[in-house]
Amino acid sequence: MATDIIPVTWKDEPEEHDYPAAADYLELLAEPDVVDAVVADLRTAPIVHKKAKDILRAAGLELVSAENPYVRRDLIKIITRKALSPILLVRGDFRTGVPMVIADGYHRVCAVHWADENIAIPAKIAPMPEWPGSSRHR
Repeated sequence: MATDIIPVTWKDEPEEHDYPAAADYLELLAEPDVVDAVVADLRTAPIVHKKAKDILRAAGLELVSAENPYVRRDLIKIITRKALSPILLVRGDFRTGVPMVIADGYHRVCAVHWADENIAIPAKIAPMPEWPGSSRHR
């Protein structure tokens, strides 16, 4: 039995307003200097493609209902073939149990998952910042 492939249209790069949105969220999790460094890394990171189901698993997040107004808005964009913005991620560390962070695009990930959990989502991934006093140099 053949299954229909649901096309999702993507922008080439995240929208400019996605970076301050990511910073606003990350400021709840880290100090401003750490957030500034992560956002700078996100701006220069290459686009990679990761499946919706894997992004949610790596972040340890639940799938938001398709009835959520923001998920529904993105589902409508998918159906009408309007381009979605790539998402912004901060890499986790499975060795220490630190999950990946979806800095911007959680509702887009959920909408794509509802369309087809195997759709690859374009994303930029910044490294998880090191703790103060670590050996990582910027």
